[in-house]
Amino acid sequence: MKGETLAIHGGEKVKTKSFGTGRRFGTEELKELREALEQNTLFYHTGNKVTIFLKRFNELYGIQRSVATSSGTAAIHVALGAAGVSVGDEVITSPITDQGTLIGILYQNGIPVFADLDPRTYNLDPQSVADRITPKTKAILVVHLAGSPADMDPIMAIAKRHGLKVIEDCAQSYLARYKGRLVGTIGDYGCFSTNDFKHISTGDGGIVTVNSGNEEEYRMVHAFADKNYQRWQGEVFRDLDYLAPNYRMTELQGAVGIAQLKKLPDIVRQRHRYGERITEGIRDLPGILPPRLCDGGWSSYWFYMFRLDQSRLNCSREQFSEALREEGIPNHPGYIPQVVYQQPMFQKRQAYLNSDFPFDLSGRAYPGGLCPVAEHILETAIRLPVSEFFTEEDAEDVIRGIRKVAGFYTSVGSYPSGNDVY
Repeated sequence: MKGETLAIHGGEKVKTKSFGTGRRFGTEELKELREALEQNTLFYHTGNKVTIFLKRFNELYGIQRSVATSSGTAAIHVALGAAGVSVGDEVITSPITDQGTLIGILYQNGIPVFADLDPRTYNLDPQSVADRITPKTKAILVVHLAGSPADMDPIMAIAKRHGLKVIEDCAQSYLARYKGRLVGTIGDYGCFSTNDFKHISTGDGGIVTVNSGNEEEYRMVHAFADKNYQRWQGEVFRDLDYLAPNYRMTELQGAVGIAQLKKLPDIVRQRHRYGERITEGIRDLPGILPPRLCDGGWSSYWFYMFRLDQSRLNCSREQFSEALREEGIPNHPGYIPQVVYQQPMFQKRQAYLNSDFPFDLSGRAYPGGLCPVAEHILETAIRLPVSEFFTEEDAEDVIRGIRKVAGFYTSVGSYPSGNDVY
């Protein structure tokens, strides 16, 4: 498509038909909700919908124990609390993530420490993780971004060597696999979100997997999500040894979750197929850097993000994005506007209004250039939506659009494929 007139310059658009759409919720969810209401209780300890939801989730993931929460953010906080993260403890995590990954660290009065990323998987670089460890490090919070698994074996080896807990943030990575294992079952805890912007939705909600097989640890996680109440076999023990929040899931959330879980394997299968097809269709383009999976990785593609090698293109990232949008291909330059440590909370060192606690416990600063690869990813990335409702034609149109824009903006000269740049 090199030399073809772009739509932004008056040429014919690549995408002239609407993308495929569909309904996420239907009669299955209505049936479960009706049954929940007919119980005459929406409290999960006296109803059965949350219990069934967790049982089905455990079966799907091949695990024994999990705990339901009110959100994915809550799930991470619960895991951090159960892991023993407390005042002044350091937690190593990713600088490209939603703030939900970070809130629990600071609520536990811990210190977020940011490790750099692999330039093509967008996930934690194990060597950078190792370089950030200090005597204050308590845990590693691994983000599996956009459906793509992080390289877990070296991370787990680092954690074992230093006696650290590993928490997996799987909010965007349902049924993603690493060397045959489902993410969320590899670390000490796996944290999932069921808010409306994930593979499955209960409106809001979350799950914590407890992977140790230790009954006492499971009870700690369960209690930490429930104000530290000990609810076992119909009894409630209210002796409070330490502070814990109320992050309980309701029966309405559990009911919708039961129906949504039945759809999850097909949702993930379709998203994987379209994501892989896009990569195959653009991997030979100079100036285009498709995402790369770590060895043994299998992605469930919550979204698709590629990068530009602008030394091979005669346009800015914003120009490329706008031209692609005019071809009928929705996209967004970058994922989040900037790495999270450049947000005011970290630059002002203010987690609580009018206080510098807990940042004052640490000599950590958050300057620009702290994680140069992560910063460069966000400066050069273009994010595309992926949907289980796409058609084969939709995926091919996405490829055609990228190829057309890249062909127009390719710098004069002969270049090798961009696959090995950076």
